[in-house]
Formats: sequence, C-alpha cells, structure tokens
Amino acid sequence: MANVKIFQFNPLQENTYLVYDDQKNCLIFDPGCYFDNERDALVDYISETGLKPVQLWNTHCHLDHVFGNKFVYETFGLELYIHEGEKKVLERAPESGLMWNIPFDNYAGPLHMVKDQPTFVFGNETVQILDTPGHSPASISFYFPNSGFVIAGDVLFRESVGRTDLPGANPGTLVNSILKKLYTLPDETIVYSGHGLPTTIGHEKIHNPFVKA
Repeated sequence: MANVKIFQFNPLQENTYLVYDDQKNCLIFDPGCYFDNERDALVDYISETGLKPVQLWNTHCHLDHVFGNKFVYETFGLELYIHEGEKKVLERAPESGLMWNIPFDNYAGPLHMVKDQPTFVFGNETVQILDTPGHSPASISFYFPNSGFVIAGDVLFRESVGRTDLPGANPGTLVNSILKKLYTLPDETIVYSGHGLPTTIGHEKIHNPFVKA
C-alpha cells in the first residue's frame, strides 16, 4: 500500500503530495513550496521519516504547481516528468508569476515527456497515468489501484472542478475527462486534488454540481 502525505503550500494554497511505499521510496507530485519555511517543511519531513525521493512529477504546469520544481531538483537531484503537452505551460509559468506578483525561478533541468497513458511500477503498484485535459492543455492524473486513490491535480475537486477560463482550458474537454477517466474508477477511490480536501469518486458522482454521473 502506498502512503500519502499532504502539504498545503504557497499563497494559492496548493496541495503538494508525497507518495511513499513500504521501502520508503518517495514520489513528489506538484511541489508548490514557495517560501523558505515551506521548503524547510518538505525537507524536514523527508529527512525525519527517512524517505528516499525517486521521481518528480507535475500533474500540470500552472505556476502554483511548479514553484518548487527547481528546489526539488537542486536538493534531491530529481529530474522533472511532465506530459509533453504541458511544456509550453511550464515555460510560461514565470510570466504568470509576474502577473500574480509571485516571481520565481523556473526549473531548467532535463525534462522527461510522457504521453499515451503510460504506466510505471512503484512498490507493489502499477500506477496508471490518465490523460485528463480540460483545466490545462494536457493535465494528467495518477491512479494507484492497489491503494485506492488518484492524484487528480486541478481536474476534480470536492464538489467542484478546475477552472476553464485559463489559456488552453476547455470546459467540454474537462467534463469529458472527468466522466470518462475519473468517474469510471471505483466509487471508493479517494481523490487527492490540487486544492482543498480529499473526496471520493462516489461522492462526486452524486454531489458534484458541475459533473454528475
């Protein structure tokens, strides 16, 4: 079973996730650590629990999800994995930071591009990478079937959905992603979103006012 640690970081209250297995291998999703105390909190937890960071992933590349990419790369030596369709979004992130008055230095290390719903093995899991665009051009979600949860980025929230008024977003595409990629998961699947509290697929199929099953 995979374990999940949630941090809420930066002025936009983004959720950063550490997912780790019984051998203490650790995946880092969407490091949004912006301030020094947030970076310290991430490092301290990893150090105190004896975790071994092995991969860095972005569900999508909006600025609040990528603030900490450079820090994680420099601190743990992890190169960044993203969907190839998010590369331009990543490149524009510092410009967005200036617009929000949240300047930052972007990640400039090697990029590993994924596409076509690949899988990868982590511990005793075959993690499924789901294409879930709509909030961003090529957002991806990560389904851990043995552990019963999905890291969904900003696609699906508790009784809400991601914004579709941003560049590259599309409301119809977002609804299609939720219906065909997320609502087809088991009802008991826990949804770890990019903001706010966790929810479940079953709860959202009944109570989400934007996308009902």
